[in-house]
Amino acid sequence: MPSRVWTRNNAARHAVTWCFAGAALACTFPAPALEFRSVVAPAAVLYDAPSLQARKLALLNHGYPVEIVVTLGSWLKVRDATGELAWIEASRLSSDRMVMLKVQRAQVRKAPEDSAPVVFEAEQDLLLELIDTLDNWAHVKHRDGLTGYIRITQLWGI
Repeated sequence: MPSRVWTRNNAARHAVTWCFAGAALACTFPAPALEFRSVVAPAAVLYDAPSLQARKLALLNHGYPVEIVVTLGSWLKVRDATGELAWIEASRLSSDRMVMLKVQRAQVRKAPEDSAPVVFEAEQDLLLELIDTLDNWAHVKHRDGLTGYIRITQLWGI
């Protein structure tokens, strides 16, 4: 029985086959959902490294939503609404969900329909409590107690 000779051509062919197989397998699993949390402290410091001795970059107010990117012990690497990455102490965040309006102005409606009556108008950077999501709509609550629906595409933190 002749032995199989492994040539550079065979190696390349097998590498391409494995690459396609891996890509096909990766497509069968859903992408992990983004994880968001909100600042629970009256204010929280963002650092350039996971240490209290690191350089302070910014201060986030209560309720500000951040996306969790990496967890390292009691520290979290987060992305803010501007896209900047920084480190924050995990104890400064809560699983309570707040969202922030990322467009200049938006209408919050009584029902998840474009034709529903407007409950209130929101301006950019307004923080709203996230109650639930429904298709392309978020059910939100204003700090004054008003509730309504807003398009998810108009929000940061979902």
